[in-house]
Amino acid sequence: MELSFGDVPKWLRELSAKQLCTGSSPVVASNKFCMANSRKELKINGSNLWYLVGLIASDGCLSKDGRHIDLTSKEYDFLREIKIRIGLINKIGVKYNHLKQKNFHIQISNKGFYNFLLSIGLRPDKSLTIGPLAVEGQYFSDFLRGLIDGDGSIRHWAHSSNNREQWSLRIYSGSAKFLEWLREQIRANFNALGRIHEDTSRNTVYVLKFGKMAAKEIMQGCYYPGCFGLGRKIKLANACFNSSAGWKSSKTVLN
Repeated sequence: MELSFGDVPKWLRELSAKQLCTGSSPVVASNKFCMANSRKELKINGSNLWYLVGLIASDGCLSKDGRHIDLTSKEYDFLREIKIRIGLINKIGVKYNHLKQKNFHIQISNKGFYNFLLSIGLRPDKSLTIGPLAVEGQYFSDFLRGLIDGDGSIRHWAHSSNNREQWSLRIYSGSAKFLEWLREQIRANFNALGRIHEDTSRNTVYVLKFGKMAAKEIMQGCYYPGCFGLGRKIKLANACFNSSAGWKSSKTVLN
């Protein structure tokens, strides 16, 4: 199933051009997100916008107040670069998870951007309820890179019998419905096949897993030269698609 911006709520589609940046219902105008009082503006569009959407879909949280979006990361420098790219002046804060591990977070306060996220399918209670999202087709690879940088895992190891280098890509979610949609989108965009597994070792988590050949195809498409992303995952992705395949074909990559 492929969604488009035509699937946004009716009330959002019917707003006039003037309402997009002024009044009580600011949303998207010319790829910029404006506050109702025009005092703040996020300088973000294109690939950076959809990368951020992917990151929020995985590691972000929409507050129920209709304005604030919280973004969390273990890496301070990564959040600082995001601040620069979207023109934020907010401070990067510190918070601790339930294991008392230190993380960094930044809060975006912009009602227009918040409404945009709602319009494509994100919700404040998204962890278990997230489903298909209205991602703009030409930026799907950027959206997916954001997801991988947030809730993805790029792993490599040596095979126990032949010592050949092995790779896998895993994307985690609390929603099987979301991963089913994502699997079909990845198949359509990269001709790569993956499987969904249920992990009940902790709370129920679903895992979309791709083997070596499929992971190489996805990494090469998502982590293209000059893309913005999490530094350590960019390095892993480059190592993955530059590694020796070990075989010429795989059932997980469609011709």
